[in-house]
Amino acid sequence: MQARFTYAIKFVADMDKAVAWHRDTLGLAVKFSTPGWSEFDTGEVTLALHIASDKNPAGGVELGFAAEDLAALYANRTQNGLDFPAPPRLEHGVLLAQIRDGEGAAISLSGQP
Repeated sequence: MQARFTYAIKFVADMDKAVAWHRDTLGLAVKFSTPGWSEFDTGEVTLALHIASDKNPAGGVELGFAAEDLAALYANRTQNGLDFPAPPRLEHGVLLAQIRDGEGAAISLSGQP
């Protein structure tokens, strides 16, 4: 697999406060902001804020990568040594999945449907 680093996702408890801090303190340009997901224009890798949950507490970070053929990676996951907790799902026109790295941390993968 040749993945491309595309997102750093930070989980936050208060989206409005977090967006304001990143915008006003760090001077980052807001691409868009919603109550559950916001993005900043930071160059090749996007900083995204995601509302925290029991599964993803505030302060946690998840890395996101784009994969050339996510469906094929999933189909050949055993041969590729990839741990997918669940199959890829279509969301907002993008195929999304998670894998676990060698230490068990979640990594997001995205691809074309």
